[in-house]
Amino acid sequence: MSATRPTPYERYLPWRRWVEVGFWVGMTAVNAIANSYTVVVDIRKNDLPYATWEPVVWEWSSGLLWLALVWPVVWFSRRFPIHWDNWQRQLPWHLLASVVVSLVHVLGMVGLRTLAYASQGQPYEFGDWPRELFYEYVKDVRTYVGMVVLISFYRLMLRRLQGEASLLAEPDEGPPVESLDRPERFLVRKLGRDFLVAAGDIEWLQASGNYVNLRVRGHDYPLRSTIAGIEARLDPRAFARVHRSYIVNLGQVASIEPLDAGEARLHLLDGTVIPCSRRYRQALRERIDGAAASA
Repeated sequence: MSATRPTPYERYLPWRRWVEVGFWVGMTAVNAIANSYTVVVDIRKNDLPYATWEPVVWEWSSGLLWLALVWPVVWFSRRFPIHWDNWQRQLPWHLLASVVVSLVHVLGMVGLRTLAYASQGQPYEFGDWPRELFYEYVKDVRTYVGMVVLISFYRLMLRRLQGEASLLAEPDEGPPVESLDRPERFLVRKLGRDFLVAAGDIEWLQASGNYVNLRVRGHDYPLRSTIAGIEARLDPRAFARVHRSYIVNLGQVASIEPLDAGEARLHLLDGTVIPCSRRYRQALRERIDGAAASA
């Protein structure tokens, strides 16, 4: 599966952070500018008693707070991802998060507006707090949902570009060629093509939300599973759990670096460094020593 020419995903990686940050900053700026202009036009058209700078402060204070909330929403949506098979379980968490996000947005926005108005020698009045908080939440929950949908769609596109792994399914007719409880190969779908990856080619695995990333020859392939679920289906003679978020191929471990408090770092053959918690360190050393003695 390796290729000499970089894949589209690999070519995108150096630009990924710039694209992600630029998207949110650009969208915030465009919305703030467009909304400010629209409100200013309405104020002048209807001869309302507001200075031109006031709607600019309203829109930019809101936009800057939403920009600051992007990272927490990204983190939360990764911690509690929504899929077709779990949305009923995850929905209450996201409803709670939308309330918290709205409160932070409103309080921060009011704080920025208060400072801006004070710089002009004027007080800022938010209005009746219970009524205004409900009004702002109705708007904020739509923004929150839009952000989660955008983030989820972007992650889906990245997984499709990067390649997504799955367990081989049972055939429609006849017995399976290999054990489905302990698969020897994984199916990878990448850019409309299917590949088979041998389980022995997996160098290490890392938990990531509802996915486990399989590291194969320098590429990560997300598999829809828990780390405990995939651990139970890997050959225990070849793979070992070394951390609550990591499993390693024992044949890839080059050295173990002891740390304080009984923890360690695992140095793999490809130069990757993986944490090893105290809970798993002794069992890992015994397995590696046992394998070396029997070799």
